[in-house]
Amino acid sequence: MFELRRLRLLHELRLRGTIADVAAALAFSPSTVSQQLAQLERDAGVALLEPDGRRVRLTAQGRLLADHAARALELDEAARAELSSSQHAPSRVRIAVMPTAAEALVPVALTLLEERMPGLRLEMVELPPEIALFELQARAFDLVVAEQYPGHSREISEGVDRTLLGRDPIRLAVPRDDRAGGLADLHDRAWVLEPQGAAVRRWAVQQCRAAGFEPDVRFEATDLVSHARLVAAGHAVAMLPDLVWTAGRSSVRLLDLPGSPVREIFAATRSSSRDSAAVVAVRDALADALARHDPR
Repeated sequence: MFELRRLRLLHELRLRGTIADVAAALAFSPSTVSQQLAQLERDAGVALLEPDGRRVRLTAQGRLLADHAARALELDEAARAELSSSQHAPSRVRIAVMPTAAEALVPVALTLLEERMPGLRLEMVELPPEIALFELQARAFDLVVAEQYPGHSREISEGVDRTLLGRDPIRLAVPRDDRAGGLADLHDRAWVLEPQGAAVRRWAVQQCRAAGFEPDVRFEATDLVSHARLVAAGHAVAMLPDLVWTAGRSSVRLLDLPGSPVREIFAATRSSSRDSAAVVAVRDALADALARHDPR
């Protein structure tokens, strides 16, 4: 019989690419990972790995067994979720969320969960969606809160389900004393946007180009709260979702963008655990927190 823990190492190696990365992710030493994979090869009776320069890569048989490993891990997770739900046992749910959700949604969701599922242990890490969604596949998290901007769909990975939590309007934010009436009036302003390469940066630049100008991007930051503070201090203008306004909206003016665009806030879970009672409770609490959010 194959040992499930060794199958997970093979699954992780296929996702992460190197033994060193697998070891770092699972808090093992590289030598331990190598030894366990060598034992898995002996159990399988075929070569699963082959040299690739100073690294190793999966053989055809290794990739085949990695496919079966993914399914075995899904079945194990689904069985554990069903047993936990039937026994009403205290559960732990690990979530990764983008910064605006960490600030605006998680505190409200925690309060709701204290009422709805006492004893549930919720653990949160703030991560960019791209990293969080990868780690979801690698089983580092049970649920990820991420966003999708208009016209920029995220890749849909096999074995991952998405549930729409709600829609978040995106508006122009300008300093209180700025008399601009719309996007076209901001052609000569200093802008703060996310760094180059981010999907939302490309989307924002396209909005400006559609309005007839190239934005003068003087400031770059991944944290949207820093965008809001630069606007409030009178140094920049920005395109910001309503979820960023947990406080301090009175220090800026908000203007509608052409077409009134919204970003979609979604929860991603593995298909094998999406019906877990604890995961469902967390997902529902996050959706309710978003519905209750009042940017005023």
